[in-house]
Amino acid sequence: MSNLTTARLPLLGNRTPATFLRRFWQKEALLVRSAIPNFAGLHTRAELFALAGRDDVEARLVIRGGRTWTLEHGPFAARLLRSLPPTDWTLLVQGANLESDAADALLRRFAFLPYARLDDLMVSYAAPGGGVGAHFDSYDVFLLQGFGRRRWRYGRQQDLALRPGLPVKILRRFDPEHGAILAPGDMLYLPPAYAHDGIAVDACTTYSIGFRASSHQELAEAFFDWMHDHTELPGRYADPDAIPTREPARVGTAMVRQAAAALARVRWNRATVARFLGTMLSEPKPHVVFNRPATPLSRARFDAKLRRHGVQLDRRTQWLYDDEAIFLNGNMAPWPEGDRHLLMRLANLRALAAAEIAALPPQAYEFLHQAHGDGYLHTG
Repeated sequence: MSNLTTARLPLLGNRTPATFLRRFWQKEALLVRSAIPNFAGLHTRAELFALAGRDDVEARLVIRGGRTWTLEHGPFAARLLRSLPPTDWTLLVQGANLESDAADALLRRFAFLPYARLDDLMVSYAAPGGGVGAHFDSYDVFLLQGFGRRRWRYGRQQDLALRPGLPVKILRRFDPEHGAILAPGDMLYLPPAYAHDGIAVDACTTYSIGFRASSHQELAEAFFDWMHDHTELPGRYADPDAIPTREPARVGTAMVRQAAAALARVRWNRATVARFLGTMLSEPKPHVVFNRPATPLSRARFDAKLRRHGVQLDRRTQWLYDDEAIFLNGNMAPWPEGDRHLLMRLANLRALAAAEIAALPPQAYEFLHQAHGDGYLHTG
């Protein structure tokens, strides 16, 4: 991981990650020419159409007609996509990193930032003139050009009001500061709330590397949902000293006082929040399904295969950790006894070579065997 964090990367305009984070991250836009030299995308038009036709892949179709816009959600029939006009539409395919090793590897190029912040890789295929309108995102995004060219206009903007009555979020006023045409392999980084508009010059693909950034309201709602399943309050409301009332519709002060005292017993601390964050941030997307082995391996066969072939995390797997626990696809487990170094390496690099496996502590084998049975990792 050291090379990833300290080397100068063409991906960042031959800057180190530290320099990029200090000067640009959540501060300024950055245009990088030839961020990935000779990159022409990972998907053909036909491959993206095939993904957009699946019911386990999130896809959207945005069509512009003058000042009118339409938005449709997939899955899309192949005949519908083949019948689209020659211009002014965009197909958006979410979560491409879940569907191919090459797309997952592209997302992992940005692992100089925590996996807990990396969201997914979205691919847009646009016919000439296609785009989704001038808008802003509430999160950081890297826009990497695949084949074809796209003209971007972008800049800071104070007025973020949206045009009413549209199915897509388009700025009411757009006053860009910069403009550039991106060719294959070029990349544009935009901080949160930077207004931008990308229009295809030719039929083209753009790869969007997005980041998670929950609002505090979303975080609170998710936390209290999680607390619902992790809170036990024994006891029940009681009023053995009740007296007759002349106001049966009144919620009495004694009832409020007793309820307040019961709810005041709900407690959380930093450790509670850490457990919540780890499970929430490692939770797979709702449509993600793991494929368990058709024939589960016995512990002895698994151990032998592990030593021969090493281990790789499934590309759908999200493995996070802190000092106290492992968070694996929404589940929390204590660290197995013994040296944690290699399990941490597996989480960070997402693979261990066969030569490294022998140094794993015995308890780690049992943990990995269970994860293999769940389809979270693979050997060979």
